[in-house]
Amino acid sequence: MDEIIEIKEEIQPEHKHHSTEKDILEAAKRVFQIKGMYGARMQEIADEAGINKAMLHYYFRSKDKLFDAVFQDAAKNFFSKIRELLNVDKPLLEKIEYFVENYVELLMKNSFIPAFIITEVHQNPDRIKNVFLESGVNIEMQFISDIKTAISLGIIHPVDPKQLIINIIGLCVFPVAAKPIIKTMLSFGDEEYLKFLESRKKEVSKFIINAIKVH
Repeated sequence: MDEIIEIKEEIQPEHKHHSTEKDILEAAKRVFQIKGMYGARMQEIADEAGINKAMLHYYFRSKDKLFDAVFQDAAKNFFSKIRELLNVDKPLLEKIEYFVENYVELLMKNSFIPAFIITEVHQNPDRIKNVFLESGVNIEMQFISDIKTAISLGIIHPVDPKQLIINIIGLCVFPVAAKPIIKTMLSFGDEEYLKFLESRKKEVSKFIINAIKVH
């Protein structure tokens, strides 16, 4: 079977090869989004991509390799989007609102990323660091400068910029990374959980701004 697939692939146009691989990655992302790394099955991903399982194994020999490819692709786009959010030209308080709303939305669309990052930080920290650096995100130069400026202008109370940034990120990430705990603790079904995440877009920025703004 593998030999037949290899022969077919040899005569496929190059654009068809890349199109198939892209379709697989998009299908795998959708399945991983719902089932997670360990709950997903290769047959489910093949069905979602509209190909047979043998073809899937031709492109990606194992679920681990496929998940790694999906993560690499999604993480680069994910961190690049964060860079865009940090670069938006807005006053600090508006920037916090903009960042939180769009960051939570980004997390909702890539909910498998936080848990995988946490795992990789412990197992392969260099890979995560490299993906982060390759995306061009530079919080030190972008967000911290805005915070220091707002402090000097008396717009917000003196705060440690790095602590503030981690507080913002943590308040956004935790409900996504800890989805099973949140759903159990608050007795949420899937629909209620999604509504809760939607409300976080406003609640987190409101909480942060009320804590730091000079009234």
